[in-house]
Amino acid sequence: MESQSRLLLVHGSVVNAELTWSAQRPLAEQFEIVAPNRRGFPPGPDVERVDFEDEAVWFDQFLEPGTHLVGHSYGGVIALLAAARRPELLRSLTVIEPPAFGVARGIPAADEFMVRVEEHWTTGPRDPGEFLRGFLSLVGSATPSGTFTAELLQGARTLMVERPPSEALIPLDDLARAPFPKLVVSGGHGAAFEALCDLLAERLDAERAVLPGAGHSVQRLGAPFNELLVDFVERAEER
Repeated sequence: MESQSRLLLVHGSVVNAELTWSAQRPLAEQFEIVAPNRRGFPPGPDVERVDFEDEAVWFDQFLEPGTHLVGHSYGGVIALLAAARRPELLRSLTVIEPPAFGVARGIPAADEFMVRVEEHWTTGPRDPGEFLRGFLSLVGSATPSGTFTAELLQGARTLMVERPPSEALIPLDDLARAPFPKLVVSGGHGAAFEALCDLLAERLDAERAVLPGAGHSVQRLGAPFNELLVDFVERAEER
């Protein structure tokens, strides 16, 4: 039998792979889905520090020749770095609102957003639940009603010890030269992420898509995002 194309899904902050990619479960009928839980997320233990560079190295173990790499948010930053580390293994790269705002310095909307994020990390509440509420509001994600679950509070604690993704040095020129196709997706909910994603698409010579309706977590739209991803992956396979 012909083998299935491989999708490696890299989740971002706060929630683990199962929750991040729940709307992509139907894709398992068509693709081999690999969605690891990153360190610090349930069901694993808490961690003292998260660094996107270390995470990119950790993801080496999941990369195989012909992998289609997909990253959301902080996972998008990890995916960009992992792709630059092992470009020979990738068939395509998709990133969903990766907060690599360091590459967008000088763009007013991005600079303003970075100031707000830094203020939240330095002077925001130290209670994980309240910190999480402020963060979700900042990035344009829905805040669950009621009391946070233990899993979400663990995700909040991990969020609080993440290295700021704006510090990431993304090798944009190297990625632009890499032969695999790239796709940059945003949710149309905020000027900062739209400006950043426009810039990334331009610098990476990537396809660009905007899918509104789910804020920062575009993949939670389900079918609209899945159809976009399937079309992109299938065209990458034909190259």
